[in-house]
Amino acid sequence: MRRRLALPLLSLCLGLAGLTVASADWPQFRGPNRDGISLETGLLASWPGGGPRVLWKIPLGEGFSQVVVSRNRLFAFYGQGSDEVAAALDATTGKQLWRVRIDDKYTSDQGNGPRSTPTVDGDLVYVLSASGKLAALKTANGQTAWAHDLKSEYGARIPGWGASTSPLVEGNLLLVNVGGTGNKSVIAFDKATGKPVWTSQGNGAGYSAPIAITVGGVRQLIVFAADSVLSLAPKDGKLLWQVPWETDWDVNAAAPIFFPPDRLFISSGYDTGSALFRIKVTGNQVSAAEVWRSRGMKNQFSSSILHDGTLYGFDNGTLKAIDAATGEERWKQRGFGHGSLILAGGNLVVLSDSGTLALLEATPREYRQLGAIRVLEGKCWTAPALADGRLYMRNEAHLIALDWKGPKAAPPARTGK
Repeated sequence: MRRRLALPLLSLCLGLAGLTVASADWPQFRGPNRDGISLETGLLASWPGGGPRVLWKIPLGEGFSQVVVSRNRLFAFYGQGSDEVAAALDATTGKQLWRVRIDDKYTSDQGNGPRSTPTVDGDLVYVLSASGKLAALKTANGQTAWAHDLKSEYGARIPGWGASTSPLVEGNLLLVNVGGTGNKSVIAFDKATGKPVWTSQGNGAGYSAPIAITVGGVRQLIVFAADSVLSLAPKDGKLLWQVPWETDWDVNAAAPIFFPPDRLFISSGYDTGSALFRIKVTGNQVSAAEVWRSRGMKNQFSSSILHDGTLYGFDNGTLKAIDAATGEERWKQRGFGHGSLILAGGNLVVLSDSGTLALLEATPREYRQLGAIRVLEGKCWTAPALADGRLYMRNEAHLIALDWKGPKAAPPARTGK
């Protein structure tokens, strides 16, 4: 049996249609479009002397949940004492605005606290504890709008290292890979009331989170479950297609990546590897066919980034660039461990699993580092988040914000008459 390196945190998903966001927000797992790509401009394009400026740093509890930002409010989910708590902070200063208890703190040999990343939509923020408590909180004050215990109500089978999927807003629905028994693998709730709208399939829950894509005019909910990739119709949960995908300990954790107009990339660790599928729509039939499969990119829990036809991601403990169309390796670089990355301003922002932050040029030609600095200590398994020119990173004890805005342009020279 292979050595067990666990993977908390993992949640993912796209589904921007129906999510109420501002252009500079980072409102859900992996950002505005759930692809790990910032839409902001005017960001750092080179490394400043001494590294980026620290805006603030505050104590935070245990866990691997990514922070999210909406309308200058930062929402964090972490373990504190014996509890899992959700909190709202002023994104500019880090000052706490409110904090509420969600569940007992989850404990594990791979790290304690929540794994799932909150999802903000309008005036509600949705959180899922590692033990399966789902809650919709009012962003203004943290009051509970509605809540469910997925384990007791729907027979959710909590994965071995905790519930890690992140809720996805799609139109008026909130979609969760519950992994429940009796056709309750995926449940769509009314996002305003919490009332179940439909349930679908019987697969166990993966550690990944759903995304929503459109191919050939057909909207699809992509769920990377414990043993398969599922495509469901968002309106009623009907199964459109399914591809078996088994990984040791059911660790399907990294987010699927949509490669427009019709390709879908998935990857898992534990020597499983990755594959690219082409989705085909013919009349009322939707299917998926494998384009390539490789063991050259094994995302254990950190999701890859697609940029200009190249996939950048972690093949276990090696950062790699591969051709998205063929799976062919372009370059590789060790030294970041099981790190994470996002794309901002056309560059890769990489955080090592021990707290080293690096800025890389996103090019398939070669590994090209623009700068690096140690920003955190200890285990860093959570990807950075970026909103309003501020880069947020956490470990199991602290949350730090860095100034990620590029230098302001000099005013035009004044000339005499």
